[in-house]
Amino acid sequence: MTAVGIDAIEIRTGKLKLDLGETFAPAQDEDPEKYTKGLGLHASSFPDVYEDIVTMGANAAHRLMERKGITPADIGRIDVATESAFDNSKPVSTYVAGCLEQVYDENFHHANKGERKFACIAGTQSLDDAYNWIRAGRNRGKSAIVIATDTALYARDDPGEATQGAGAVAMLVSEDPSLVELSAEQGFGSADETDFLKPNQQFPSVDGKRSMKVYLARMREALEDFEAAAGDTHPDDYAFIPFHTPFPGMVRKAAALGYRHVIRDTDVELDVAEEIGRQPRPEEFKTQEQFFEAVTEYTDALTETELYQSWYNDCIEPTLDIAREVGNWYTGSVHVARASALRHALENDVDLEGQRLLVASYGSGAQAEIHAETIMDGWEAEIQQLNVEDQLAERHDVSYAEYEQIHDVHNHDAESDVEELTTPSEEFVFDGWGRMGERKYRYVR
Repeated sequence: MTAVGIDAIEIRTGKLKLDLGETFAPAQDEDPEKYTKGLGLHASSFPDVYEDIVTMGANAAHRLMERKGITPADIGRIDVATESAFDNSKPVSTYVAGCLEQVYDENFHHANKGERKFACIAGTQSLDDAYNWIRAGRNRGKSAIVIATDTALYARDDPGEATQGAGAVAMLVSEDPSLVELSAEQGFGSADETDFLKPNQQFPSVDGKRSMKVYLARMREALEDFEAAAGDTHPDDYAFIPFHTPFPGMVRKAAALGYRHVIRDTDVELDVAEEIGRQPRPEEFKTQEQFFEAVTEYTDALTETELYQSWYNDCIEPTLDIAREVGNWYTGSVHVARASALRHALENDVDLEGQRLLVASYGSGAQAEIHAETIMDGWEAEIQQLNVEDQLAERHDVSYAEYEQIHDVHNHDAESDVEELTTPSEEFVFDGWGRMGERKYRYVR
């Protein structure tokens, strides 16, 4: 059976940077470590005045197409995942295609276009859609472009404000991919939840404590469901585990619970038992509350063991490098985590060919999905093409006053007339409004 997966990936970050420790924390009269250590975030990326979800997505897709040497004729579908859409009818993918058609002689008139919404998991769902389209043999030899793009803003003074971010990830999904092959096996954990939602509003309503509990519960269900399809998992099975990363602090909790689950009844559990004892089992306790207390104590002790910390530093920590500098990108978050891990491996000369990733996606409302990916022999050449390091270094470091202005620019309910802080070059930009209130775009050379 022909392999299907991600052939290429591009990342486009917003051009502005808000330093959480140096700029945001003093303005909030908070200890910088509340953000840098507690949340695990150092900075957030924001779009300049002329940037939005369309420009970031189109610019990522354009660079991907240019360096892969493909044209619109090679693309059979364009799927955009976002929870920052500005139209309830016309999908963002049509705007992206319109942008790209400005720089190619061909058009995308025969490409299927759509938009996916399920909070942050929609990027992975779009990836699944492209995979299934190719597997079904409906692609006629063509590839798909999947774009996850968001401007993840919160209302001012909201507890989630420090986790904001903006950027896009574009992925080329093809047969015989160069980067990773997706597994046929998937696991899901899904329930009707109200942990995070936007009922006809731009900024989310969030129950932070509940959201974290729901995230962990759905991840556990998805892992159990994945194991039902693919067999038991073991910590040694995967080189990296990219999680959806609202902020690195949440991944720390998810990783601990996941590790506890996958070592149960394995040699690893026996090894750590000499130090902290065996994992509690429900049948050993009279009440569920007693069991939960014992499990919590065990998990806390587990994270202090050298074995766990070594696994976390090798398998999880590298997935968080980019997220620490850009914040939460909603639909792009887990795909940033994958790129971060592979970039780390490249920089440290780690041979990954044939090894696997366990990708753990999540979207509030709520659903988690877990699938595996096998790293292909062209992964190094592909990751070498990423220029995210340059993008991060070139961002304009905003003052707090500039941040306030930029937040208003991208607030749909605020009137704002702010000059751009950076100069666009060789990229798509927002170019005002059309006669029916549509957003217009042009390519700046």
